[in-house]
Amino acid sequence: MSTEPKENSRVTTDRPSSSGISSGVTNEDEVMLDRAQNKSVRSRSFRLLGSLIRPNRRQFIWTAFLVVFSQIARVAGPAIIAFGIDHALPSLLQGDPALLWAAGITYLVAAVLAATLTAGYVLAAARLSQAMLLDLRLRVFRHTQRLSLEFHEKYTSGRIISRQTSDLEALRELLDSGVSSLASGLMYMIFTAVTIFVLDWPTGLLILVAAIPMTFLARWYQKHSQIAYRSSRVVSARLIVHFIETMTGIRAVKAFRREKVNADRYDELAEDYRKVTVRSINLNGVFQPGLVLIGNVTVAAVLLFGGFRVLGGSLEVGALLALLLYSKRFFQPVDQMAMFYNSFQSAAAALEKVSGLLQEVPTVRPPKNPVPLKNAQGRIEFDGVEFRYGDGPVILPRLDLTLPAGQTVALVGQTGAGKSTLAKVIARFYDVSEGRVTLDGVDLRQLAPQDLRRAVVMVTQEAFLFSGSVADNIALGKPEASREEIEGAARAVGAHEFITSLPEGYDTDVNKRGGRVSSGQRQLISFARAFLADPAVLILDEATSSLDIPSERLVQQGLQKLLGNRTALIIAHRLSTVEIADRVLVMHDGAVVEDGTPADLISGTGRFATLHAAWRDSLV
Repeated sequence: MSTEPKENSRVTTDRPSSSGISSGVTNEDEVMLDRAQNKSVRSRSFRLLGSLIRPNRRQFIWTAFLVVFSQIARVAGPAIIAFGIDHALPSLLQGDPALLWAAGITYLVAAVLAATLTAGYVLAAARLSQAMLLDLRLRVFRHTQRLSLEFHEKYTSGRIISRQTSDLEALRELLDSGVSSLASGLMYMIFTAVTIFVLDWPTGLLILVAAIPMTFLARWYQKHSQIAYRSSRVVSARLIVHFIETMTGIRAVKAFRREKVNADRYDELAEDYRKVTVRSINLNGVFQPGLVLIGNVTVAAVLLFGGFRVLGGSLEVGALLALLLYSKRFFQPVDQMAMFYNSFQSAAAALEKVSGLLQEVPTVRPPKNPVPLKNAQGRIEFDGVEFRYGDGPVILPRLDLTLPAGQTVALVGQTGAGKSTLAKVIARFYDVSEGRVTLDGVDLRQLAPQDLRRAVVMVTQEAFLFSGSVADNIALGKPEASREEIEGAARAVGAHEFITSLPEGYDTDVNKRGGRVSSGQRQLISFARAFLADPAVLILDEATSSLDIPSERLVQQGLQKLLGNRTALIIAHRLSTVEIADRVLVMHDGAVVEDGTPADLISGTGRFATLHAAWRDSLV
C-alpha cells in the first residue's frame, strides 16, 4: 500500500539517477516513465468521474440534450437573418410579406427556445453537479474513516483536510459552472462551423485555417497550465498542512516560542503559492489575448474576402453578414472556455489527489465470512505471532502468550519495548505479520468488525472529546444508554463529582468556555465511556498518565470494582497502577522477558524489580 499518496507525480516521484552511466536510466526513460505515470493518474481520475456520473445517468443525458438543442437554437439566429435579407426583403419589395413574417417569427421562436433551453441546462447541470459532489464528499469521508490506523499515522491530517476542503471546492467550482460552459461552448463552435460550411464552404475553409494557430495556442496553454496547476495544488496542500499543524499545536508553539520560526515558514509557503498563482495568471495573460487576436484577424479576413465576392456577385449581402456574425461568435466561446480552463486544470489536479486518496486500500480488512461472537469471554491467545510495520524491521518477534478471561494484566517496560504495539494488535488496529491472535479461540481476522469493537475497547493516552455534552461523550460507549447508566459509569471511575460541578452538569458542552475540562478530567470521561461499553477486553494504553495522584487513586478504586469480570490489559509507566494487576508482563525489545505476579517480581532481581526500585526512589 502506498501510505503517502504523491502530491505531484512530476515533482515527488523518486527516480533513479539520470546518469545513463551510473544507473543505466536515460532521460528518455524518465520521460517515458513520467508519461506512463501521468496516463495512469488520468485514467484513475476518469474512472472516478465515470463512477460519479453512473448513478446520475438520466440527469446527465437530460443535461446533454438541453445543451445540444440550446446551442442549435442559438446558432440559428444569423442564418435566419441572412434568409430575411437575401430572400424575405426582395419578396417584400415584390409585395409579398409572408417570408418576412416567417423569418421574424422563426427568429423570435429561436430566441425564446435558446433562452428557455439555456436556463434549463443551467439548472439541470447544477442539480447534476451537486448530486456528484454529494456522492464524492460522502465517499471521501467514509473511505478515509474506513482506512486503517496505519494510513492515518502516516498521512498527515492536514492533507486529509485539504482533500475534503480545497480539493472538493475546486471540483465544485468546475462542476457548478465550468463543465456546462465548456460543453455549451464546444457545441456552439461545432454547430457554428457546420453552419458556416453550409452557407459558404470557402469561408468555412478560412475558419479551418484560423483554427490551426488556435489549436497550437490551446495545446501550448494546456501543457504549461497543467504543470502550473498541479504545482498550485501541491503548494496549497502544504500551506494548509502547516497552518493546521501550527494551530493544533499552538500550546507547543507558545511554550517553545516558535511563533517567528512558524511565521517565517508560513511566509515561504505563502510566497511559493503566490509564485505558482502568478505563473498561472501569466499563462492566461498570453492565452486569452492570443485568442482575441486570432479571432479579430479571422473576422477581418472574412470581411475582406467576402466583400470582394459580394462585389463580384458570387456572394449575397445577407450571407456575408451572417458569415461575419458567425466568424465573430465562433471565437467568443473559445475566450469563455479559456476562462474556465483554469478551473478545469485546478479541478483536474484536485481530482488526481482525491482519486489517489480513494485508491488507498485498508490494510486491516473485514472478513468475507465472519465468525459471530456475540458474548465474548475475553480469553486472548498469541500463537506464533510476529509483527512489523509495513516492510520495516520486526517489532514483535515470535510470541506465544495466553491471557485468561477475567485476568488483569499489567504490561510494563521501557519506551519502545513494544507495549503499545501489542495493545494495537489485540485491538486489531493492525494485523500480525505471522501467526495469529485469537479471542475465545477465534482469529481476530475472522471476527466481524462490530463484534470485535464490542468485545475489545481501548483507552489511549490522548483522551479525545467530541463536540457535544459530557453525557453525549460518555454515551459513545453505548449510544442507547439511559442517563442513569451514564451517571453510573461516571461514578464508577470517579468522574461524577467533577461533572456535577460543571456549569450544566452532564449537559455541559465540552467545547464551550464554561465547560472546559482539564486533561485529567477528559481522561476520566473517556474511562466512563469505555466502562459504559462493558467490553470483554479492556485495554488501557498509558491512560492514567494525564491524571494527578488523587485522581489516579480514585480511578484505581473504580478499576478494582469494575475489572473483576473482564480481561484487562494495563500499559503504564507509573508502577503504582500495576498494584491492582493479577499478573505483570515485562517487555524488552518486543519480547516478554518476565511474567509473574507483582509481589513475585518485586521480590526478585529482574527488570521489574529494578524499575520498581527506581520508581520508589523517585517518590522519595
